[in-house]
Amino acid sequence: MNNYLRQVFVAVVVLFVVLAGSSTIITAIRADTLSSDPRNGRTLYHEFDAPRGAILTSDGTVLAESTAVNDAFKYQRKYTSGAVYAAVTGYFSISQNADRGIEASRGKLLSGQSNTLFWQKFKSLFTSGKNQGATIETSIDTKLQTLAYKLLKGKDASLVAIEPSTGRIKAMVSTPSYDPNVLASHDTTAVNKAYSSLTSDSSNPMLNRATSELYPPGSTFKTVVAAAALETGKYTPSTMISAGSSYTLPGTSTKLTNVAHQANGVNGKISFEDALAYSSNTAFAQLGVKLGDSAVSAQAKKLGFGKSITLDGSNSTGLPIKAVSSSFPTGVSDDKVALASIGQGDTLETPLQNAMIAAAIANKGTLMQPTLVDCVRSSDLTVLSQTTPTVMSKAFSESTATQLTTMMEAVVSKEFTSLSIDGVKVAAKTGTAQIGTDNSSIDGWVIGFAPADDPKIAIAVVIHNVDELASYSVGPIMKQVMEEALKE
Repeated sequence: MNNYLRQVFVAVVVLFVVLAGSSTIITAIRADTLSSDPRNGRTLYHEFDAPRGAILTSDGTVLAESTAVNDAFKYQRKYTSGAVYAAVTGYFSISQNADRGIEASRGKLLSGQSNTLFWQKFKSLFTSGKNQGATIETSIDTKLQTLAYKLLKGKDASLVAIEPSTGRIKAMVSTPSYDPNVLASHDTTAVNKAYSSLTSDSSNPMLNRATSELYPPGSTFKTVVAAAALETGKYTPSTMISAGSSYTLPGTSTKLTNVAHQANGVNGKISFEDALAYSSNTAFAQLGVKLGDSAVSAQAKKLGFGKSITLDGSNSTGLPIKAVSSSFPTGVSDDKVALASIGQGDTLETPLQNAMIAAAIANKGTLMQPTLVDCVRSSDLTVLSQTTPTVMSKAFSESTATQLTTMMEAVVSKEFTSLSIDGVKVAAKTGTAQIGTDNSSIDGWVIGFAPADDPKIAIAVVIHNVDELASYSVGPIMKQVMEEALKE
């Protein structure tokens, strides 16, 4: 009998161990995997059973919030001026995984599931309260974002505005855009239909052009080549360099020419400052070849080229917002180096990258890590995390930045006076990149910062496939956004 009881006891203990082990695996070890499994309907209802955290601009304007509704999901996601901020917020949907914007990069915090909110979740167990998500306060400036969107609406374009000294992104606009509200509906049939329509739209409205589209930067890239030259110590703004009315690309019969006659120089020579001011293709193509692809590439890499740049989030907070890598070719023939040095050929950039170049020059050669979020707060307003400005790289010396600023001021004072602002020094560089197999279309670019002697804002603007020079197409947009930024 004792032996029989002992066997029963052992069996019961084993069963308890198995039960405890399986429960531990399900509730702890495999919890995240099971929660993220798209077949798990309970997770979906759980996410909508409590208010998801709000997303705010820097002045407290609500961009996204959850409001109570009378249906099975209990809370409805709502976006204010959805299309204006879609590149920043992304979307949250019952049938499509949030895969972009802050809805994705801070998803675990917004849903209240992050371990950072442990004590809040613990307290809700005993108070019968809702496990509310965290509030995300972004660096976006409401006025700048709204104005930029208004100016770009109807165009295939993007604008990025950065605070040079901190890396805080004040505006990030991509057009055409989309309204996240159509994906936030609780009607799954309607949501799936809307998502299918958006993803099949040839204008690609869900693409964040600021971070995920690459463009030939045209003459804006001459700032990078100029920085590489100044860093050698062999050049100053007054140094005379080779130019001319035409330049035959090495090893080819292709002749490169200039748009403005001033860019030709005199007797085949032009001052370095005038080469940038009048955007001399012949001068910068020859300078790029003389410096070599390695030197120009090394300078570009210090500014962020060749790697994906994370704007927000981490694997612990959700799906990070990352920008695709911008590129400058290396190990190529001199004719390709020449073209790449004037922002054509194989040189490709995102609008974010070009804004970072302007910001680095404005910040005395120090490139700050670009960020989108200033602060994260729990539902009781406790600060969970505060973003601290971080140096991404020392792109070049303060001396180089000062000289380059002087040269970019000359772009405005000598060639494009329409970009000037009364009482404010403006540093800028335009770019007109030929695109298409027959070079019949162009991408219009401008980068710049102001005030040039005490920079508060750095901006990059691109409009794809325009039919006029950048100074006419994108220049006025940068100027208006710049003026708005300087009002504050």
